[in-house]
This record gives sequence, C-alpha cells and structure tokens, in this order.
Amino acid sequence: MSALELVAVTLRAEFSDLLQVEQVTRVTARMVVALLLGAVIGWDRERRDADAGLRTHMLVSLGAALFVMVPAESGMGSDELSRVIQGIVSGIGFLGAGAVLKMGNEGRIHGLTTAATVWATAAVGMSAGLGREGTAVLATAFILVVLVWLRRLEVRKANRERSRDRPPSSA
Repeated sequence: MSALELVAVTLRAEFSDLLQVEQVTRVTARMVVALLLGAVIGWDRERRDADAGLRTHMLVSLGAALFVMVPAESGMGSDELSRVIQGIVSGIGFLGAGAVLKMGNEGRIHGLTTAATVWATAAVGMSAGLGREGTAVLATAFILVVLVWLRRLEVRKANRERSRDRPPSSA
C-alpha cells in the first residue's frame, strides 16, 4: 500500500461517522435545529440588549447538542450519557453564574434572566442533539412565552404602580 493510499484509508476511517447519507442527514438536522432554536431565543435577548445575545445562545445550543449527540451516536450507554448531561447542566450553570451581578448598595441582582435563558437554551440544544427536535421546538415556544409575554405583563404592572404612586396633578 502506497503512502497516498494509506492517507486516503486513514482519512476515510477518521470521517467514517459521516459516510452514510442517513448519518449525515441526522447529524445535520439536529445541529441545524439546535442552531435555529438557539438563534430564536438569542434574537429575543439581542433585541433586549441582554449580556448574552444571538451568538451566545446559538453556540450554547449547538455545543449542548454536540455534547450529547456524539456520545449517543457512538453507542454510549444511558448511564454514561447521563453523566455527560450532568456535566453540561453544571457547566452551563457555571457559565450563567458569570452573568449574575449584584448591583449597588441596595443589593439588586442583575442577570438572572440571562443566566436562566442560557441554561434553558442548553436544554433545548440537548433535546435537539438527542433527536427530540419536537420537544426542543415546544420548549423554545415556552421559553419565548416566558421571555416575551411575561415581560409585557411585568411592564404593565410596573406602569400601573408608577401611575398609582404619582401624586395627582393639579389642574
């Protein structure tokens, strides 16, 4: 066997996880779903000028998908995969903790929603990576309900409280 043939055989073996159309389709679909759903969540955060925006959420979702997809596709058992998932949840929790800040003398906490959104985005990515794309889409819809609709309720409540606390204007 010539050196060139040896290189070709070695490269084929190295990329053997994506030699069949079915495998390429499955991996591509899962990664695209993870990226798109991370983008949907990240876009909402980007519009709100949050610390973690579009790119962060896309990368968290894709990374989480890869961390579970590769072991699952290579035949790792459920006990081992459970440990991978535990590591992701803990690691993303640590990443989110970096977004939480205590502000000023009044001790206001800032960044909890960002941290929780990054954490939930990792769960969406894990769902997509494990082939549960429908679950990932549904979870993203619920996340958006929390981020968009509940934010609107909070704003309305704050506006009502402000108008109630203002002294009546003298006409």
